[in-house]
Amino acid sequence: MRILGIDPGYAIVGFGVVSYHGADFTPLEYGAITTEAGTRFAARLTAIYDDLDFLLKRFQPDCIAIERLYFTSNQKTVIDVAQARGVIVLCAEQHQIPMYEYTPLQVKQAVVGYGKAEKRQVMDMTRRILKLAQIPKPDDAADALALAICHGHCATGVQLQKRIIKAGDTI
Repeated sequence: MRILGIDPGYAIVGFGVVSYHGADFTPLEYGAITTEAGTRFAARLTAIYDDLDFLLKRFQPDCIAIERLYFTSNQKTVIDVAQARGVIVLCAEQHQIPMYEYTPLQVKQAVVGYGKAEKRQVMDMTRRILKLAQIPKPDDAADALALAICHGHCATGVQLQKRIIKAGDTI
């Protein structure tokens, strides 16, 4: 399964593409879509859409894992981030790629095994799971890769649960 993880934003959109088979993750590409401060906001949204469209065509992921918006402190930017996230959702929908949302707590639990893990722990565990020499930069890319790992773990659990229920029905 090829998973595209996305950490949404309007200045920086982190992305990470991984291949997941069995219990093994292989990083294929990661980085960030960036937009220039001072650029008209609509132009920034267009750039995010165009770059994501390029990534979706290039990697043809089976699914997308995206962070569910969660704001406790930076409430001034919540509307702008939500608009950027809307552009991301639109692009995914136009490509007919299923999208799955995860909270930071779910990502921490899936990657580290502890829902209250610190960001540094999540980043280091992401590096270890993907067998990378260094923690991916920028941080947004590391977050996106953690989202992809989270989905790999969660999707496997859902598929296993479906197989158990199906097998149980035939008994």
